[in-house]
Amino acid sequence: MAPIPGSGLAKGLAVTLRTMTRKSVTEQYPDALPDLPPRTRGVIGLFEENCTVCMLCARECPDWCIYIDSHKETVPAAAPGGRERSRNVLDRFAIDFSLCMYCGICIEVCPFDALFWSPEFEYAETDIHELTHERDKLREWMWTVPAPPALDPGAEEPKEIAAARKTAEKLAAAQTPQAAQTPQAAQDESAAAPAEPREGER
Repeated sequence: MAPIPGSGLAKGLAVTLRTMTRKSVTEQYPDALPDLPPRTRGVIGLFEENCTVCMLCARECPDWCIYIDSHKETVPAAAPGGRERSRNVLDRFAIDFSLCMYCGICIEVCPFDALFWSPEFEYAETDIHELTHERDKLREWMWTVPAPPALDPGAEEPKEIAAARKTAEKLAAAQTPQAAQTPQAAQDESAAAPAEPREGER
């Protein structure tokens, strides 16, 4: 059976009329910024103080987009007669975001929490070379990293916090007897001190 002439045009006009009465869902970016989820994978921030130059993130990166350079420095002995130690000092930490596929492996394998996800995504460049962010740029992204979510009330306390609290309790317990002994020692000293002679007895 041959189609009715003009039926295709009528169907198209029906679709047009239906969409004309609906509310627009287009987001007016960049005037209206999107409401991003808390775990958005935007850019990676570097907390340089925690980095020990273990190179684990660079070795595990499947894209080989992390570049790290370092040198060794000798640290003097902490106590007299002790041995000098050597430590790695970070010279360069860079991530090439033109190669990065945002898998998050580098963040997961970092044993010292030196890498963090930031929800920032507005770092497009006209030059591809500008997408290689050096450590100064990566450090700036740390200001955009959101605070970690609160622990569940029934969750187990983190081991680091529990260990720090036990250490603080031990120090407080050790200082309490010393504080109690100080007034007692002062009383004993005053009792043991010879009495000064009076004016008539001199």
